[in-house]
Amino acid sequence: MEELGKVGVKVQRVSSFYKTEPVDFGPQAWFLNCAVEASTEFMPMQLLKAVKSVERALGRRPGISKGPRPIDIDILLYENVVVRTAALTIPHERMNERRFVLVPLRELAPAARHPVSRRTVTEMLLDSPDLSQVVRYKIE
Repeated sequence: MEELGKVGVKVQRVSSFYKTEPVDFGPQAWFLNCAVEASTEFMPMQLLKAVKSVERALGRRPGISKGPRPIDIDILLYENVVVRTAALTIPHERMNERRFVLVPLRELAPAARHPVSRRTVTEMLLDSPDLSQVVRYKIE
């Protein structure tokens, strides 16, 4: 979270951390996921550049899509903005199908609405076809 602050993204709140079963690519180790609520002066494309620089600083290198990686920062929502470009899609295109996204996001913003479907995070989670495991991670 500290790295985000260095690039102009102010972290407001962080969900619990969750161990999550890999989806779409296996076998591989489980992931550690959380959701972050942040504020920034950046427009969406500037924000994407900032989070990609954080990923690189934390060791992310090009690799297999959905495969093992040290860090992956996705922009799920940006107020009620909709962005559809080759480089960036907001809201995240498959967030409504992913328990590893919706469980931590529901912790921070259960009533947040998808700007296209207008469904809340809680509604999306209840209707998600994803049956993968998402387990709260206990930091000791």
